[in-house]
Amino acid sequence: MIEGLIKRLGEDAGIALPDVRVTGDDPVLPSVFRVDTAAAASVGAVTAAVAAYWGRREGAPAADVSVDVRHAAAAFQSERHFRIDGERAVLWAPLSGDYRTSDGWIKLHCNFDHHRDAALRALRLDAGAGRDDVSAACAGRTGTDVEEAVIREGGCAAVLRDRQDWLAHPQGKAVARLPLVGLSSLPAPATPAHGTAGGAADVPRPLSGVRVLDLTRVIAGPVAARILAAHGAEVLRVGAAHLPEVPGLVVETAFGKRSCHVDLRTEPGVLRDLVRQADVVIQAYRPGALRDKGFGADDLAALRPGIVSVDISAYGSRGPWASRRGFDSLVQMVSGIAHENGDGSRPVPLPAQALDHATGFLAAFGAVAGLLRRTDEGGSWHVEVALARTAAWLDGLGRTAGDAPEPRVDDLLATMGSAFGTLTYVRPPGLIEGAEPYWASAPPLQGEHAAGWATTTGRG
Repeated sequence: MIEGLIKRLGEDAGIALPDVRVTGDDPVLPSVFRVDTAAAASVGAVTAAVAAYWGRREGAPAADVSVDVRHAAAAFQSERHFRIDGERAVLWAPLSGDYRTSDGWIKLHCNFDHHRDAALRALRLDAGAGRDDVSAACAGRTGTDVEEAVIREGGCAAVLRDRQDWLAHPQGKAVARLPLVGLSSLPAPATPAHGTAGGAADVPRPLSGVRVLDLTRVIAGPVAARILAAHGAEVLRVGAAHLPEVPGLVVETAFGKRSCHVDLRTEPGVLRDLVRQADVVIQAYRPGALRDKGFGADDLAALRPGIVSVDISAYGSRGPWASRRGFDSLVQMVSGIAHENGDGSRPVPLPAQALDHATGFLAAFGAVAGLLRRTDEGGSWHVEVALARTAAWLDGLGRTAGDAPEPRVDDLLATMGSAFGTLTYVRPPGLIEGAEPYWASAPPLQGEHAAGWATTTGRG
């Protein structure tokens, strides 16, 4: 099944993937949904695409590729296994979570202060309100009332829906029409097939010389850029001092990357200069948010003909919720996953942020598929993935009994020193013979580096 899913992804992207040897059995994680199948398939797809790209650059057949189901599943739980000096990182804010309403359940996502403040305004609560206050406010209102009020205030919330409700919902219908990994050429000046922006006479690692701009913050996008770094890409994470972050997640997803700050309110030219020398740009802001600032996919292709632009969203670029803010846990709520994963009486999340991780690996797969298409055909390429579309894919993979025990992971962990302390982390999953993935550097401090590329060689 997993091998077939990987093959289908390659066919849909218009690229030929080498066979992938799958080791281990599923299910591995305790869920009625086939989370581990999604893990192995998404990891296997990006690993196979990287092997194909490496072979193309070297003028040789693609190296052998394998993916271990247990390792892929552990990678889906990477933030759960992450430790700083033996301690878990704090990943959730106090007010984030599930609350009873007068007719069911709602999840509030309050990890960013401005989203917390929006939720409190919607509930007509003071800034110092605690969970008990929020619980009381939600209990007296319907879920839809709270959801709509929070969204109007610019916050993030999701009512617990069952599968049929979602399939009948206008946004559920819009999502069902989306491809799992959308890959299309951009209407930009034609460019010949060419190499990478970083260039390289020798290719010691599969993605050496590939430059990736990471304009993302929460799991899916950072995971996509992180796995590309594990295969040798130069990844520059671009943040800004004024933007909110979840510190633990920033560290956990920053292995192998450099980090700079660029304030688009005052320094748009700095980002334009970075784009002009990039191969891949990954962004996960609301659809249209960067386009409004002059950094949409078409704008990027005009700045850098030959770019592969990757857009990650919660609900996709079509439908009434296209511009709605969202996160993995919220999409699990609205899509019926959190309903079916339990007994329906209360939301039960998946044993991993599986939509985030799967979407991240699929985004990375799309990026490499775009590089392959660029190598063969030239041009600029646009990749689109969405958490809600990944949820529909997971839903279509079938069900398990849901009684698998938590897997052993000790042999899949490694440690690395850093400015934050000793880090314990899940090693990157997926193997290419002769080019085992690894992160060459520890997570940097935020904004530690200058806004420029480390490599100096010209475009190939």
